[in-house]
Amino acid sequence: VLAPSQFLITVPLRGLTGYRERQTRRWRYYTLHGAKLLSPVRDPEELQQWLEVEQFTKSLPQWHESDVNIEGDLVPAKVLAVFRELVEKAIAACNLSDKVSVLESFSSVVRVAVETPDFQVEVELVPTVEVPTCWPEKARWPRCLKRWPSQEKVQCIKSFGFNLLARSNYHWQLGFLRSERVLMGGLDEDGGCRMKCFSFMRQMKEDVWCSGNKPILTSYHLQMVLFWTCEKYPRAKDWRASRKFLRMVRKLHKCVRQRFLKHYFVRNTNLLKYANTSDLDLVAGKLAVFLEN
Repeated sequence: VLAPSQFLITVPLRGLTGYRERQTRRWRYYTLHGAKLLSPVRDPEELQQWLEVEQFTKSLPQWHESDVNIEGDLVPAKVLAVFRELVEKAIAACNLSDKVSVLESFSSVVRVAVETPDFQVEVELVPTVEVPTCWPEKARWPRCLKRWPSQEKVQCIKSFGFNLLARSNYHWQLGFLRSERVLMGGLDEDGGCRMKCFSFMRQMKEDVWCSGNKPILTSYHLQMVLFWTCEKYPRAKDWRASRKFLRMVRKLHKCVRQRFLKHYFVRNTNLLKYANTSDLDLVAGKLAVFLEN
């Protein structure tokens, strides 16, 4: 749940097993239609990667077909095109056309509008390759000498692996949905008030700082702020009073003001890199007023 009317749902893709990290070829010279390019496609950013079908020890024949595969690469935009067509057919077949509609989009993502008894919600459906057997090299975590979370918790979190989400044209986005759920699930086992502080901050964001159907800040951004604050203040006694909530607000204010919020697992990634700067400045102003008062 990104916001009260904004949801992200991952849809697991089957038929790809036995993933392994390997050195992929550096340059790609093809369009999404398979035509040759004179200059290469840009390299993936820190939270992205290429995905070759040969990185899996077992793969169904469908993953080798040209509707999703170009020169051995599994191309997210092509996967999304196939998926979008299946979603449209499913809506019609299930007689849901009066409640669910596929939204037009300038990018490759698949968004649907769903009518509920109270209001309309927007859902982004994301085809996802689940990799439960390893931890990505780009996620150099945990950092040395950090006391939160515990080593036992770290090993548990890493055992859940990661996901590769089809959310752009050429590159798959790294996701840690299962690991994040495990990390959130045991936050207050020591009797602290981390989750209460997180709930306060989320409510303030939705009611005062950053409201609306498509807010510039989502619950996911707040979750990253929570993780960073927990790492900085690892002891149980650091979280025994609700006023610790202000620590998180100050951290959020700093990130929004500087327009820089690091991903918790892939720290070289700025989650606010493409956010509208005017909207961020407006939120920063509201946070500053809150902290002054």
